Amino acid sequence: MTPIRPICFSRALPIALTLLLATWSTAAAQRLPGTENGEWRYIGGDAGHTKSSPLSQINASNFGDLEQAWMWTSRNYGPNVDYFSRSTPVYADGGLYTVATPRRQVISLDPATGETLWTFREPETIRHLRSPRQAYGKGVGYSEVNGRGVVYITTPGFFLWALDAETGQPLENWGEAIPIDGFAPSGGIDLIPHLVGDWGRWEDYVAQGNRYDPDLGIPRELGMVTASAPPIVVNGVVVVLVGHEPSYGQTRIENVPGDIMGFDAATGEFLWKFHVIPRPGEFGHETWENDAWEWSGDMSTWAPASADPELGLVYLVTNASTVQTYAGHRPGHNLFGGSLLALDVATGERRWHFQIHHSDQWNYDLPTPPILMDITVDGETIPAAILNTKQGLVFVFNRATGEPVWPIEERPVMQTQVPGNYTAPTQPYPTWPEPVDPIILSGITDEFLIDYTPELLEQAREVIAQYNVGGLYVPPLPIDHGNDYINNVGCMGGGNVIPHPPVADPETGLMFVSHSRSCSAPGFMGPTNGIDEDDPNYPVPGQGGATPNSTPTTGTTVAAWLPAGGGGAALQRVDGLPVYKQMNNQLTAYQMNGGERVWSHAVGPTPEYVRTHARLQGVDIPELGGNGWSIQMVAGDLLVQAQALSQGGAQYPPDAPLELHARDKVTGRILASVPLPAPAQYGMMTYMHEGQQYIVVQIGSIQTDTPGGLVAYRLP
Repeated sequence: MTPIRPICFSRALPIALTLLLATWSTAAAQRLPGTENGEWRYIGGDAGHTKSSPLSQINASNFGDLEQAWMWTSRNYGPNVDYFSRSTPVYADGGLYTVATPRRQVISLDPATGETLWTFREPETIRHLRSPRQAYGKGVGYSEVNGRGVVYITTPGFFLWALDAETGQPLENWGEAIPIDGFAPSGGIDLIPHLVGDWGRWEDYVAQGNRYDPDLGIPRELGMVTASAPPIVVNGVVVVLVGHEPSYGQTRIENVPGDIMGFDAATGEFLWKFHVIPRPGEFGHETWENDAWEWSGDMSTWAPASADPELGLVYLVTNASTVQTYAGHRPGHNLFGGSLLALDVATGERRWHFQIHHSDQWNYDLPTPPILMDITVDGETIPAAILNTKQGLVFVFNRATGEPVWPIEERPVMQTQVPGNYTAPTQPYPTWPEPVDPIILSGITDEFLIDYTPELLEQAREVIAQYNVGGLYVPPLPIDHGNDYINNVGCMGGGNVIPHPPVADPETGLMFVSHSRSCSAPGFMGPTNGIDEDDPNYPVPGQGGATPNSTPTTGTTVAAWLPAGGGGAALQRVDGLPVYKQMNNQLTAYQMNGGERVWSHAVGPTPEYVRTHARLQGVDIPELGGNGWSIQMVAGDLLVQAQALSQGGAQYPPDAPLELHARDKVTGRILASVPLPAPAQYGMMTYMHEGQQYIVVQIGSIQTDTPGGLVAYRLP
């Protein structure tokens, strides 16, 4: 029999290209600021986080001539996480700036040679050592103050610094004195007092006679806070983003809320704060039932932000509140968790929002900021905000008003069977564009079972018949669920787009998304009054639940249920093959002027265990894509792309070539390639310096002798 191939769009390509070319001339949208004059001023290139540049000195005709200009390693600057670091440099006013190592050291590089010009490293504190997101700085913010370039950085210890771009020294007469030995007398801000100053549990703590220790930060019995993305500077305001320990790694329901704050870029003056967990009288407060707003926390904005300076709006995405696998302690939709927020950058007031999913308990936190670019739909130019999700859904809004460009429906979803838990009865689904993977709408139906041979198909049917099949919002079952099936099983199609964010081209309206298919059965859940190290069914510190940096439980309000290990969590296979048709590393293009998908390609070789499987010899297997993911950016007429490390680092396929590709934006076809010295990861960018264009790629050293850092290319 002829196998059904997983999402193959080549037959639709002529139609897609017709649609593309028909809308090409209507896509002449103005770019948001950030890439003028050859700059890359934000970690996403422009303020709209498109990760694109109009530079075209390097183009399809000469890409294959690129040669390595320089390579920079971060190993000289402290403990290094070569294959698990995330940072994209910015280039502004002739300077190149990035961060490196778990100390989140700020580095200024010579854009032509890669030579280190200066570094800044915050003195070590206890609160830095406790930070769970040390290596994930993602980059820096940049702006000019009175004609002077300033680099802004938020550190793992949750301090904000303003540094002179020429010298790396903290600005004089900026911010506030931080009473810790070794800290500069100015140029920094301790963010914790501003964050907790009006928080009820902190006010109670102080009323009991306790005093704040800036070296320690927030006492563990109250919570933990950090930052994992740089601030963004918009219209003279530094917007500070907040991070926490991941909700899935926590054992407590109490924590400090991740309120969003704004500071004056010129002086460091505190300007405003937005409560991500609404308080009495504030919009959305009623979505926190059981008075959970009083003690529930997290709600981080740990992904980067995008902005529209002309509208005066900053766009942020949030994750879930505490204990992400169980919501019985925080029933309700839990605004503003799992939401896209548009805030007035001058006042911090909410202009609009959309909750992408209600009461998250699937680790569906929003991992990437919305892409901002103008699109043309039915002859109307729309300032769009395009949000891609882990689930594989694509939401499109008018970024000025928050109105959906295409309808979004609330659809019924599977409900929890865990006693005391809460699941929302419906979840939002965009009606257009179609999701990156259609399996997420139905789950593993017959259409998606492996049918490479009749025997495999029959065995796959027998396996999946033992499960309760769902789509995206599949809740875990209690250990003793008593159903006549093994477990619930669901699928997601976007993958963890944190390390491989989508990119877009404002000139053509094209958007490019890296994704993969994943189907699984959630772990069972069991009742507990805390962490019992003698009970193998429940997580213990360092073993998939709590981590060494966890804040301790109070012993009285800990969640009644926690995820458990044990049998049933893994979806059964057929002779080691998944029962569903795999779709590994994929790269898909959408024409956002109409929302149509125009092409999709597998990236990297099909895994060896599939190619050599005894039951697949002589069978026509479609290209499934390799391990890892695809990272890319738009540069002029090219989509610059590389196969990158997988999340854990050690899974980079040994037979995958270490190459940087130039792809045709319209077809996705590889036009030319140049070798990489090590696998790519997370970020790439481009800039024009002294008349020459450079392409810079972040690399990791796993499986090679090359240390992690940055490699730059230019024409001879």
